Amino acid sequence: MIDKLEMFIAVAKVGHFGRAADQLGITQPTLSTGIKNLEEQLGVKLIFRGSRYGGLTPEGQSALNWARRIVSDTRQLKEEMRFKRHGLSGQLRIAVIPTALTWAARLTSRFCESHPKARFTLLSRPSIEILAMMDNLDIDAGITYLDSEPTGKVSAEPLYRESYRLVCASGSPFAGRASVRWQELQGQKLCLLTPDMQNRRIINRHFHEAGVNADALIESNSTVVLISAVESGGWLTVLPTDIATFLTEGKDLALIPFSESISNPSVGLIAPYREPHTPILQELLNEARRISELD
Repeated sequence: MIDKLEMFIAVAKVGHFGRAADQLGITQPTLSTGIKNLEEQLGVKLIFRGSRYGGLTPEGQSALNWARRIVSDTRQLKEEMRFKRHGLSGQLRIAVIPTALTWAARLTSRFCESHPKARFTLLSRPSIEILAMMDNLDIDAGITYLDSEPTGKVSAEPLYRESYRLVCASGSPFAGRASVRWQELQGQKLCLLTPDMQNRRIINRHFHEAGVNADALIESNSTVVLISAVESGGWLTVLPTDIATFLTEGKDLALIPFSESISNPSVGLIAPYREPHTPILQELLNEARRISELD
């Protein structure tokens, strides 16, 4: 039944039989037969469908919660047995907000040094998408904001607090400054992350509190694009200190701190709440606690 529950979860997630079949690597007839067999086993109709997917029935909505729980428990059982046979090993999928990718690399590389049988897949995703991926069992953990986005019931280990830097070319009037005020960026040529990114919403809030209309002429969901725009001359961007330091190393760019005292959001590792976690996920949470900059 587990394979049929995974089929059901996939269809509910993408809302389309063909795309769900592609994701699972099976044919659409095989998927449709699997869903039909699951409905027969449970004695209820799970999905409204005619010629196409029509959404979940009320019974299907309830069954989806059970399906996720059962599939998650089954995966945990397999991980427990793997640990018994091979020690700490296995694959973990982690989705990470783009501004925390350097921390994700730091965490996983340190983990692999101690546990060489571990494998990781790191995905760059917006914070709201990370929560949806966790609900759909597409990832095992995430690195995201802990207090700027509702995370629901999760296990969390704080890693650091975000601070910000203005990034400018070395020839910019700001380049030689010890600090800059948010108000001074009014009317400047700004390139910023796209509004769907939580980091952009945080930065917008700081601009708003300073009375600045942050009119970004270039927007991107890639921090690399923003740094490239600044390198081309005349553009300014605002990024968290850690990722800005990494991306500007060796480049003819300057990082200027902001003078105002602001609230700095915390970023950390989150995982679905359960007791106990799989051994490998619990050890990853432990490692996050060890490298954390926060008490």
